[in-house]
Amino acid sequence: MTLNKKKILLFADWYEPGFRAGGPIRSCVNFVNHMQHEYLVCVFTADRDFGSDQPYENIEVNKWNIVSENVQVYYCSPDNLNWKNIRYQLLSSNADFIYLNSMFSKYFTIYPLLIRRFNKIEGKTILSPRGMLRDSAIQFKSFKKKIYLSLFRMFGFFIQIYFHAADDIELKDVLHYFGSSAQVAMIPNFPAVMADRPAFLEKKSGELSMIFVGRIHPIKNLGYLLFILKEIPSAVSLNIIGNLEDKSFWNDCSKIIDELPSNVSVKYLGEVPNHQLPYVLAKHHVFILPTKGENFGHAIFEALTHGRPVIISNQTPWRNLQQINAGWDLSLKEPHLFFDAIEQAASFDQQEYNNWSYHAWKYAHDYTMQLDLERDYLKLFN
Repeated sequence: MTLNKKKILLFADWYEPGFRAGGPIRSCVNFVNHMQHEYLVCVFTADRDFGSDQPYENIEVNKWNIVSENVQVYYCSPDNLNWKNIRYQLLSSNADFIYLNSMFSKYFTIYPLLIRRFNKIEGKTILSPRGMLRDSAIQFKSFKKKIYLSLFRMFGFFIQIYFHAADDIELKDVLHYFGSSAQVAMIPNFPAVMADRPAFLEKKSGELSMIFVGRIHPIKNLGYLLFILKEIPSAVSLNIIGNLEDKSFWNDCSKIIDELPSNVSVKYLGEVPNHQLPYVLAKHHVFILPTKGENFGHAIFEALTHGRPVIISNQTPWRNLQQINAGWDLSLKEPHLFFDAIEQAASFDQQEYNNWSYHAWKYAHDYTMQLDLERDYLKLFN
């Protein structure tokens, strides 16, 4: 390691090779991949994936794993995930910066904040809410979350830290809960690496293959989409990828799937590791996700980078897509708009589809080219 580099200690509930938690993992991995050029990045995380009872293979548990010259990862076992160990890691790291990748995590946010206060740790602390302050996220377990936020304000934790908001909505959420005195910087998440050009995919008018990637949870709104598919007259297929986080919700979705007409095919493909996702996206015409809220939406952006038009809600940063033939961002209050978008995409012939595919890729390409994210992050971590 380069000894003169400053150190970032990143706390994250999950990290690679995990993938079940979706976007938060990708946000961390992309952050580390970019920031390691300027900093020593040490990631303290769990030794297993979201919802798993087994640790990852090929890692050393409860010690620092050297990943590269400037990256180390500590995979903590459940029996060692406690106040004593977290305190030891914080005190012994002598980190210049402490980066918290959650709003409500007991071990990876609350404990570090309390230990930091009781032990007067000087490292600059930055907290990224990762979309957890959105109304669509607060509504789940809302009583506990609102009590926590009240205590957070009461004890003045927000005064001692800097917030990292990933978009304008999250910036407003931070100010809503913590007031104008909160120190907050709005910097988008680091995106995935761009594909060169969209891969060719045969398209016939009247047929459409769609891919849904997201946790099986009400916030991702799969049930909303399935109800719309009941009325679709075109020959469409929907493949679903994601962790069965809410099995009761999935049971309700399965009942709707059983009632779909014969022209609509729906399959659950299970979970797919992130490195395999580009190959899966390449086999589908469009990406669809009527989510109730995303502060970035890594799967959405990855679909765009591979030239797949997206049909999404207007509760993400990706807006005004239809104006440039890159996709549709639609109001959840008007389900007929999703119906129309699916039917329009199904009607595309090869030439029309190729045009939309190119513009989806170009939208992601132009977005990436206009950013200077490393400069903005360097300002935050200084």
